[in-house]
Amino acid sequence: MPSCGSKILISGASIAGPTLGYWLAEYGFDVEIVERSSEVRGGGYPIDLRGSAMIVADRMGMTDQLRRAHLDIEALTLFDRGGEAIVALRPEEFSGGTQGLDVEVPRGDLAMLLYERTRDRCTYHFNDHVVALDDRGDAVEVEFKSGRRERYLYVIGADGLHSSTRGFALGPEDAFVRHLGYFFIGFTLPNVFGLDREQQVFSTVGRMAGLSSLRSNDRIAALLTVAADEMPSAAERDIDIQRRRFRAHFGEDGWHIPRLLEELDRADDAYCDTVSQIRMPAWSKGRIALTGDAAHAPSFITGQGSSLALAGAYVLAGELARHLDDPAAAFARYETEYRPFAEANQNLAGKRWQFIPTDPESELQRNQRLRESGLPTAPMEQKRAIHNGLEIKD
Repeated sequence: MPSCGSKILISGASIAGPTLGYWLAEYGFDVEIVERSSEVRGGGYPIDLRGSAMIVADRMGMTDQLRRAHLDIEALTLFDRGGEAIVALRPEEFSGGTQGLDVEVPRGDLAMLLYERTRDRCTYHFNDHVVALDDRGDAVEVEFKSGRRERYLYVIGADGLHSSTRGFALGPEDAFVRHLGYFFIGFTLPNVFGLDREQQVFSTVGRMAGLSSLRSNDRIAALLTVAADEMPSAAERDIDIQRRRFRAHFGEDGWHIPRLLEELDRADDAYCDTVSQIRMPAWSKGRIALTGDAAHAPSFITGQGSSLALAGAYVLAGELARHLDDPAAAFARYETEYRPFAEANQNLAGKRWQFIPTDPESELQRNQRLRESGLPTAPMEQKRAIHNGLEIKD
């Protein structure tokens, strides 16, 4: 095999991977990004970029494009099981975001923007993925599904919650995954409800349905979530199996639910998964490391997954540049700098999620409190402090 030189392989071309690729290329590394999909994945529910992530995005020259893609949601309305509005507020009042500074964009739009920023800086290999890793101490030998074999100075897994890189280097997912007790299905559908720069959430014991405007008013995004004592196995995550299960969970509900279930049956972009976090004692081993959800998935309950992906990739790239051929030093500094911030954001998930009450009494108390006084301001200020708790160094 040829010398690895300054070659770095990144597995995963969603958010963390291209962000890391951008900054590694900026520091002079030769970057390859491998992605098992045939192209950059579009779609997905809207995601937020806040605090430290917006500083990273600005340094990448993406601020203007992100502002143009910003969905500018003006209202979030929570509905009870009878379809009656409980409370309406600006999304920032719930999320802890900062109006005018943070943005909310479709996940696919951010992924495409990052790809456009990196396709001339990094070498992309679509329709391929890693099948074996061998850390030889001075380099990592990699075998790909395509049959290609290469040597790299470092291999970085940015391949999400179910990271195969993590499995190769650090062991099976079961040792690191922390299920939060929910399972979801997401999809898009025609805007049959007339949403315009708004989000609506139906919430009752054991289940939640969320709708969100997209930039084009002809389609909207939907997210159905249920509480579950046991998570479906990998085989049971088949989308058709879950369509049937969600119909059983929501089959007696009113509001927009009957139409949503019809659209779920028709959706060709439906995806489902557990609502889970990744908690690990170490994010690296030898010359192999993890970033983004592969290392520290916070779950969408926190609203911080994409923000953590951008900020963490920026920190990791800087440490690899500062400690060029000293993986132990580079990865130790990465964790020292970033782990407290990542874990503080993970802890935002807490023990209970108010969008899915656990019993009728807690649902009644929540609805009464929200009708009388809206959401408390103190937790929102705490969230903002956490979102902005990372110093983005030059």
